[in-house]
Amino acid sequence: MELDLDNLLKIKTKGRDDSQSNYQNFPYEPTPYEVLERLSSTGYIKKSDVIIDFGSGKGRVDFYLSYQLKCHMIGIEYDKRLYEMANINKETAKSSSRVRFININANDYEIDSNATGAYFFNPFSVNILEKIIIKLKEKKNFKLFFYYPSDKYIDFLNGCDFIKLVDKIDCVDLIVNPNERECVLFYEII
Repeated sequence: MELDLDNLLKIKTKGRDDSQSNYQNFPYEPTPYEVLERLSSTGYIKKSDVIIDFGSGKGRVDFYLSYQLKCHMIGIEYDKRLYEMANINKETAKSSSRVRFININANDYEIDSNATGAYFFNPFSVNILEKIIIKLKEKKNFKLFFYYPSDKYIDFLNGCDFIKLVDKIDCVDLIVNPNERECVLFYEII
């Protein structure tokens, strides 16, 4: 399925890459397409949404969601090489007109005023996540999607009095050798 959907979208996003990872920024690993399909089918992301993909890597989430849901995506990637690979994908990708990438550290990114949500697949430490969430604090009804969330992420999010858990989208049945982290947690800023 990975190769089939990459081919359909006219992109190359397979494979893990930890060449630039460190204690603050974690390895690139693409979200499985099955998980993106499950998220897409929930109706939580609409055509009118502008979703920020923090740690966008080669752009899989961005190209898939913009193709499937017709929403707009902003990919934030600190690793220059992965950012360049995402832009190479953008040259051939379907739905590329609804996707843009920015090469910047996530905590330096000024949140786009049109953004309505954000997607995270454990791209960085909870310290960086805290800085981003503080920037988002005033954006009421802002959607936050966390695939395969770490315990530290969950503890931090559950401790924020301006964020509420809306849904747990279970993905255990989609993965070989799954564990309880195989889900997308959907939070909202209230």
